[in-house]
This record gives sequence, C-alpha cells and structure tokens, in this order.
Amino acid sequence: MELIEYIHRGGIIVYILIGFNILGFTLILWKSLQYFVINFQKNKIAQSVLNKLKNSNDAFQEKTFQNAITKQINKLERGLNTIKIIASISPLLGLLGTVIGVLNSFDSIAKSGLGDPNIFSNGISIALITTVAGLIVAIPHYIAYNYFVGYLDNLEHNIEERVISKL
Repeated sequence: MELIEYIHRGGIIVYILIGFNILGFTLILWKSLQYFVINFQKNKIAQSVLNKLKNSNDAFQEKTFQNAITKQINKLERGLNTIKIIASISPLLGLLGTVIGVLNSFDSIAKSGLGDPNIFSNGISIALITTVAGLIVAIPHYIAYNYFVGYLDNLEHNIEERVISKL
C-alpha cells in the first residue's frame, strides 16, 4: 500500500497531523538556524548584558544581571511552546483516530453482523493508521523540544560565565 493511500484512509485526523508536522518542522528548522547563528554571537550577548550592568544602579546589579540574561534567553525561546504543543497534542489526535476507528468497527458490526471480517478490519486499519501518524509526528518534535531547551540552558550558563569573567 502506498503512503498516499494510508494518508487518505487515515482521514481528516491524518491531514491535521500532516499540517502540524509541516508547521513543527518549519519551526524546528528556523530555531536550528537561529541557534546556529547565536553560537557565533555569545560574546555580543555577553557584552550587551555587561552594558546593561554598567548603566544600572549598584544596589540592583545582581537583579539587573539576571533580568538582562533572562530577557536574551526569552527572545530565543519564542516558538518552542508551539513545538511542545505539537509534541503533546499529536499522540492525543492519534488516540482520537484510534477511538473513531474502533467505534466505526463496532458500528459496522452492529449494522451488518460478524459475517464479513472486512467490515471490522477497515475500522481497525483506520485506528492503527492514525495512531502511527500521531506517534510519527510527536516523537521528533518531542526530541527537538528537549534538545532546544537543553541548548538554551547551556547557552544561558555560558553567557553568565562570560559576563562574570569580564566583571
């Protein structure tokens, strides 16, 4: 069976999952490029934080330090929640497709009886296709989200060290 036929048999839920997948991978690519560029701008970010510290009141210097770094990291976090939402919702949509497929199977059995196993197997096929599609979408998004969060934690620590070493 061809991929297009599987997608068509999965119905609207698989099409929604494909849309989420396209959106999510676009964001993953964008964030990957953004973080690649940021790797070369760590000193610039650290200098920006230092400039804010020099212009701040000494009584609030530690708070200003944390706020300046947090502000820089928050800019880089934009878009990550969407990736997280896609990773969280995709298996649930797959599960919804599973329930719909099983419901269709039992509905077909109730109408036609158990005489023809093809009636039952069609609903189960839809259930399995949507389950697989949901997991295929969720797993890479979950991995990417966790990688990006770890990267940002590491970046924040790295910037803090650079700023402290220049004080």
